[in-house]
Amino acid sequence: MLAYLLRRILYAVPILIGVNLLTFTLFFVVNTPDDMARMQLGIKRVTPEAIEKWKQQHGYDKPLLVNSTASGAGKITDTIFWRKSASMFVFDFGYSDDGRSIGHEIVTRMGPSLAIALPTFLIGLIAYVSFALLMTLFRATALDIAGVALCVLLMSVSGLFYIIGGQFVVSKLWHLVPISGYDGGIGSFKFVVLPIAIGVASGIGSSSRWYRTIFLEEIGKDYVRTARAKGLSELRVLFRHVLKNAMIPILTGVVVVIPLLFMGSLLTESFFGIPGLGSYTIDAINAQDFSVVRAMVFLGSALYIAGLILTDISYTMVDPLVRLS
Repeated sequence: MLAYLLRRILYAVPILIGVNLLTFTLFFVVNTPDDMARMQLGIKRVTPEAIEKWKQQHGYDKPLLVNSTASGAGKITDTIFWRKSASMFVFDFGYSDDGRSIGHEIVTRMGPSLAIALPTFLIGLIAYVSFALLMTLFRATALDIAGVALCVLLMSVSGLFYIIGGQFVVSKLWHLVPISGYDGGIGSFKFVVLPIAIGVASGIGSSSRWYRTIFLEEIGKDYVRTARAKGLSELRVLFRHVLKNAMIPILTGVVVVIPLLFMGSLLTESFFGIPGLGSYTIDAINAQDFSVVRAMVFLGSALYIAGLILTDISYTMVDPLVRLS
């Protein structure tokens, strides 16, 4: 197990370097350090001197990838890519272009993101699996057909419709909760309850249909017929055998998502004015703040890799026949 974890961590290093390099390349294909300086200075006619001063202050006065004027290792280390990227592998994200600590912003904004993402994940998982089990229990009946039709209908609706429709009906017409904003502590409940409800509702269609497919595949196997032959009721067969043996494919989609909960939801946080990591990323993209963008992409990639490793480990807990070597 330890050797497996070490190998996976070592494999992650070139992947993160590749993701970092790709993000860097895509960003600077669209923008140059001069463009970033003009946007950050916010002046229509910026002097070349002001641009150069801003680039020196923020570390953009070096070549992008290779410094041909330097000697030895300096050809690589004395570049924007190295100076902006190398420290991230020890999770030192540096400062944004407006001078604020990115690490402090991540820690501060992680709470609001989790306040929405974690309840949405847990409530949604229970709701989706329960609905899928209900359709599986009444498979090939009118209830199952209606459930599948509802899933397809919900899958066909854009996520923006849920957000805008929920805000209009619940907040604007019924005045049950604020339309946007956020408050710390217990006061945050009234601000996050609608985003959580919308997050759960928007995922019912695709998730429940996927879980139903998994359960139907399991319910046709020989061990299920053997359990029925022993006189077990359909409910006991469904919950004690089908659900248990369907846990590995379910874990594949569930465990890998857990680390990404820290990243927040881009659309939900932006529309509801939640000061989380999702809205932080959107604001950085709009402001062309490369320091924040590459930090969030790197963090998301690292968390996704961690989720894959956790998924493999969880397999051994669910199925003792699975061994990591």
